Amino acid sequence: MLDPTRPIALFTEGTIGKINAKMAEGILRYGRNPVAAVIDSTQAGKHVRDLTSIVSDVPIVATLTDAQALGAEVLVLGTAPSGGRLPQGWVSVLDQAIADGMSLVNGMHDQLQPRYADRLRAGQWVWDLRVPRGDAPPISMARAALLNNTRVLMVGTDMAIGKMTAGLELTRSLQQMGRDAAFLATGQTGIAIMGRGIPLDAIRVDHAGGAVERMVLDAADHEILVVEGQGSLLHPGSTATLPLMRGSACTHMILCHRAGMLTLDELEHVRIPPLRDVIALNEAVARAAGALTPAKVVAIALNTARLSDSEAEAAQKAVEDETGLPAADPVRHGAGKLAKAVLE
Repeated sequence: MLDPTRPIALFTEGTIGKINAKMAEGILRYGRNPVAAVIDSTQAGKHVRDLTSIVSDVPIVATLTDAQALGAEVLVLGTAPSGGRLPQGWVSVLDQAIADGMSLVNGMHDQLQPRYADRLRAGQWVWDLRVPRGDAPPISMARAALLNNTRVLMVGTDMAIGKMTAGLELTRSLQQMGRDAAFLATGQTGIAIMGRGIPLDAIRVDHAGGAVERMVLDAADHEILVVEGQGSLLHPGSTATLPLMRGSACTHMILCHRAGMLTLDELEHVRIPPLRDVIALNEAVARAAGALTPAKVVAIALNTARLSDSEAEAAQKAVEDETGLPAADPVRHGAGKLAKAVLE
């Protein structure tokens, strides 16, 4: 739906620079469309570079009208409130966008297409990213295990740890090395960036593995598949990693971790075990005691965004010493080291 030539506005009211705006930041960093403006009345007058680690002069404006004046034709909801539900205070902005002929990209669980279906003009659309497309996927049957390609799954020590970012950077590095690599999106931000994928958290649990498997089989002609990770085996509220492992029958894994984290971000009573134990857990679950593909964690994608250069270097060395695996921050230093680990 989203023609990559159309300018977009990212709506991040009250969240730009915070963790809830990760969809907006993902699109700013990797999206195909020109971004006319970010809408956040609490930070109006600043630029993206002032509030994030992204080197971007995209302006932050107060209103939708301001963004339209800068050429925005599509409004993208670039933030995810707790629970992924539509805040009532946003409705007037969405109503204005539809009335003015703009299209909408919605990454939340609440669907907007039914709300606005009878108001859309010719060429105007609403894309609910978390609505699965097509018929119900089949039950996963380990069919991907019969493929001869390399399948890399991004796994993590927590939610919102940088699995998508690391996966996109890894894919880019592999492509720069001349390898036929493809990134498979499994969440709303990845889908918005790639223009395709599956909204894993909106698929019934019995069919989640089958949805991943079908996506992997559909891309089987690529030499290397990088599968976007979701959730974490350590998080008590997450069920996403298992269907990703089963559906992809991954051959390799990259463990994503934020440097210095000792507990889960929002659950301080849940500690993060030593990384060697986390690696062993993911490998044991992936291989299912030898019944399935013997996937190995081959490298650590280390999120050092909150550290100085010297602190990041020390953290990287400490993780490599602890795990015996190569580690790198794919945003700060590129993912070449991670790509080399996959190829070796």
